[in-house]
Amino acid sequence: MFAYDFMRYAFIAGIFIALICSVMGTFVVARQTSFFTHTLSEIGFSGASFGIFIGISPLAGMLTFTTASALLIGMSGERLGRREASISVFSGLFLGLGILFLSLSDKQANYATSILFGSIVGINRNDIEVLIALSILLLLTITILFKRLAYNSFDSQGAQYNQRFNKTISIIFLVMLALTISITAQIVGALLIFVLLTIPASATKYFAHRLYQMIVLNFVFILAGVWLGLYFSYLTDWPVSFFITVIEALIYGAAIAKDHLANHQK
Repeated sequence: MFAYDFMRYAFIAGIFIALICSVMGTFVVARQTSFFTHTLSEIGFSGASFGIFIGISPLAGMLTFTTASALLIGMSGERLGRREASISVFSGLFLGLGILFLSLSDKQANYATSILFGSIVGINRNDIEVLIALSILLLLTITILFKRLAYNSFDSQGAQYNQRFNKTISIIFLVMLALTISITAQIVGALLIFVLLTIPASATKYFAHRLYQMIVLNFVFILAGVWLGLYFSYLTDWPVSFFITVIEALIYGAAIAKDHLANHQK
């Protein structure tokens, strides 16, 4: 299996995807922004399609669309939970725009599938270098803002009494989320990145209660899903996205079963 360059690149990419998504996913679940994450993934699809349509890099298009959307939402000053109707409208609109841009371009339909579901077994050395560079930038930013972000995410009531940096931190977080989706969706797909940012992090809440423990366990869940998904895909020639989704769903199911059993024994 590792005799192929693309498989080695895919396994390396899995490490950095797990690093980014384990940290960001923990905060996504804590801040209850899962729905907006799903919307950003669809906006990313539209941005990538727009990039293809005008002849620029799909990554540049994704970064432009997702970052602009994150800034607009962040600067509005309203809680995302109160904007579900508006976000739903944007989600459908951008998904439609993505399909339009692809239909107007000269790319075949299989390219749209690649954007939506990714192509982790088709990445090259340049993709890995871009992923690593942007991952390091993102992780450095998170490290610098970690304490403030943790306070703003896990102690919302207390944070209300310290409004000085709250809006700024929220905007920075949304921009980092947009960056996360853009740099990883090209490999795992605009739809699958939503899975990796929400399901494993939701499962960790049933196994760990400290922030660092949640992040580490989240990393293990994501990396296991990606690596096992790659392995099973190699054996069966089935889509890797299918296996990753099933594995993460099974992990979440095990977490729910554990919690139900614990409550039943009380």
